[in-house]
Amino acid sequence: MRNHSGGKNVIYVHMNYTHKYVLSYGIEFPEFMDSIPFKPANLLLLKHKFEDGYFNMHTLLHYASEDSIQQLMNDHVDRYGDFCWIDFTDEDDLNEMESQSLAELLYLSHMKAPLRPPFYRILGNQYAYLTQEDGFFNRTYYKHWEHFYGMLGGVLSTKVSPKRERSFFGRLRSRSIPPVPLEVLQVYTDFMCEGLAFSLEKVTVDRQRAVIPIWVMGDFQDMDEMVEEFEVRSRRAPAGRLVLDRRNSEWQAIIY
Repeated sequence: MRNHSGGKNVIYVHMNYTHKYVLSYGIEFPEFMDSIPFKPANLLLLKHKFEDGYFNMHTLLHYASEDSIQQLMNDHVDRYGDFCWIDFTDEDDLNEMESQSLAELLYLSHMKAPLRPPFYRILGNQYAYLTQEDGFFNRTYYKHWEHFYGMLGGVLSTKVSPKRERSFFGRLRSRSIPPVPLEVLQVYTDFMCEGLAFSLEKVTVDRQRAVIPIWVMGDFQDMDEMVEEFEVRSRRAPAGRLVLDRRNSEWQAIIY
């Protein structure tokens, strides 16, 4: 049985630096799309249950274009089961795909792993997004690592931002948390290559600071086991903290 009790309380990322993918828990498709620095023009839907996309006759696959991606983001893809896609620039590019490349994409969506690096010159794709249960166990390939760091920095800021705060005069106002910069998250690259958890339950936010504690977790293929292990490890001192000075909007990566 899936254990979702920690879904709102932890983000887990495990980078495979050599093969350019990340296993993650706690980051859902809409959050990913809102935070990635390079926004796809179109998504080729390899596995899905989306009913409002378009159909490409050459590949016999559906796709979401710029005018339907937001609908897809609102469509509860976490209930789809299998949900796999790669991005592409233009439908004319789909019509030029060779049979071998199409076969590789079908294998990719079925096995959740590629026969070769899943980046195609003719499509110009930057990502390959693969999951059987969105937000629970995702495998995402990144052509450029800066897109991963940008996505993660945006998701972390969104998840820890207080909704609204009361001003000195009693008015409600929003004070969002800025994204964690790439160069700050890069400090934790070695930890993320081992498997790293960012605790959302133990975040502290006040007018001066925001603090996100982190724990090195190791490699997990079963996210129920990861959540159970995190509940044990998070009772101990963290391996480090992300700290935001809210007065100057500067993040700092601390390792103990």
